[in-house]
Amino acid sequence: MTSLDIRSARPDQLVSGEKSQWEIIVGLEVHAQVTSNAKLFSGASAAYGGDPNAHVSLVDAAMPGMLPVINKFCVEQAIRTGLGLNAEIHRVSRFDRKNYFYPDLPQGYQISQFAMPIVGEGEIEVEPDGEEPLTIRIERLHLEQDAGKSIHDLSPSETYVDLNRSGVALMEIVSRPDMRSSKEAAAYFNKLRAIVRALGTCDGNMEEGSMRADVNVSVRKAGTKEWGTRCEIKNVNSTRFMMQAIEYEARRQIEILESGGTIDQETRLFDANTGETRTMRSKEDAHDYRYFPDPDLLPLVLEEKWIEDIRKSLPELPDAKKKRFMSEYGLSAYDARVLSSDMDAATYFETVAKGRDSKAAANWVTQELAGVLNKKGLELADSPVKADALGALLDLIKDGTINGKIAKEVFAKMVETGEAPGAIVEREGLKQVTDTGAIEKAIDDLIAGNPDKLEDVKKNPKAFGWWVGQTMKATGGKANPGVVNEILKKKLGV
Repeated sequence: MTSLDIRSARPDQLVSGEKSQWEIIVGLEVHAQVTSNAKLFSGASAAYGGDPNAHVSLVDAAMPGMLPVINKFCVEQAIRTGLGLNAEIHRVSRFDRKNYFYPDLPQGYQISQFAMPIVGEGEIEVEPDGEEPLTIRIERLHLEQDAGKSIHDLSPSETYVDLNRSGVALMEIVSRPDMRSSKEAAAYFNKLRAIVRALGTCDGNMEEGSMRADVNVSVRKAGTKEWGTRCEIKNVNSTRFMMQAIEYEARRQIEILESGGTIDQETRLFDANTGETRTMRSKEDAHDYRYFPDPDLLPLVLEEKWIEDIRKSLPELPDAKKKRFMSEYGLSAYDARVLSSDMDAATYFETVAKGRDSKAAANWVTQELAGVLNKKGLELADSPVKADALGALLDLIKDGTINGKIAKEVFAKMVETGEAPGAIVEREGLKQVTDTGAIEKAIDDLIAGNPDKLEDVKKNPKAFGWWVGQTMKATGGKANPGVVNEILKKKLGV
C-alpha cells in the first residue's frame, strides 16, 4: 500500500483493544472472469464445467511453438468495465509475463499486465447498509489469463491437473485501501458485482468462481497515518466469508501488536469451517515474479472511436437506475437501492409495476417474493412466480376481487403450484365478499351476541379493531375491509 491521504475513521470503524483503539484498513483485488465464448489468447471454449481438460487448446497447454493471439472481445469487455467504473482508459497498454512455477500453470508464467494496464484510476460510490454514500477509489483494472486447477483429493499420492480454466480471461480490479470496515468492503464488492453484471462483462457467479477477491487487511493506531503491515487473504468467494475473514484477521493482528509482536507480511487463507485465517505462504513482492514484457504480444493500442462507440453502448447502470426508480416510481431510497442493485430484480420489478401501483409492486418483490426465495434458496431467475403472474395478483387486489389477506394466501399457493392467481381464486372460492347484505348480517349477529362489547366501543375507540377482526373472521377473511369499516361505523355509532 502506498502512502495516501485517507478519510478519518468513524467510531464504528475502530476496533477496541485492551489498551487502545485501532483502525482497520482494507483493500480488495477482485478477480472477475470476463464473459466471453473463447479464452483470452486462444479459441478454446471458456464455458464453465465440462470434462477435465476438455476445453484446452495447444496454446493453453503451452505446447512448443504455440503463440498467443489476443481476443478482441475480451479487450472490449475490459474497456466497457472501465467505463462503467468511471475510470481512465489507457490508449496504450502492454502484456507482461509474471513468472512463477506451479503444476497448473503449464507455461511457467502467467500473461498479465503490470506496468501498463488497460484501465487506470476510477471510482464507485457505495452505501454500506444504507449509510451515507462513500466513494471507493479504483487503482487499476488489468487483463490476465487464469491458471488451471490442481486437484488433490483424487489420490493419496498424486495431484491431478485440469486445464479447462487455463487461459480464461480475467479482469483484476484493484481498489485503493479506502475501506475501513468489513461492512464497507462487502458493500464495495456487491456494488462492483452489480456493475459488471449490468454491463454484461462478468456473470458474477461466485459459486462457480467467476468472481472472487483477494482481501488485504492491516491495522494501525487510530489517528496515525503510517500504514500497518498488510496480510492478503486469498480467493474469498462470498461477502459473508469476506466480512468474517476481515474481522478475524483484524483482531488477530491487534492481539499480536498489543502483546509486543510484529506482523509478518504474508498470504493467508480463510477457513470457512473455523472462521479463521491461516498462513499460506510468505507474501511475494513484484520483483519476486520477475515481470518483463511478453515478447509474443505487441502493445495494445486502442482507437479513440472504438472507445467512444463502446461508451455509447453502455446500459443503464445501478446508480442511474436507482435515481430513476425514485423519480419515476416514487420509491424510497432503500427500495430503489435494493431493486437497482440486481439487474434481474430491476427487470422483474418493472414488469410487475407497469401500469400498477409501483410502491405495492416494490413491497411484493422485496418482501413477499424475496422472503420465499431466501427460504427456498432460489435465485430470482428460478422463481416459481413469474413477474406477469405477480402483476396479475396485484390486479386482483386492485379490482376488489381479493383483499390483501387473501392475496397472501393465493401467493403461497402460486409458489407451491405455479398456477395463475385467477385460477386459484376461482377454484378455492376466495373471491372477496362485497355483498353488503352478507356483511351486515354478520355484523348484526356480532352485535346481538356481544352487547357488552357494544357499550365498550362507544367509550373506547380502540376497541373498534376487535369488531373489524371478528367480522373478518365471521366472513372467512373474504369481506372487503373497506366495506366492513364503513358498515361497522354506522351500526356502532362511532
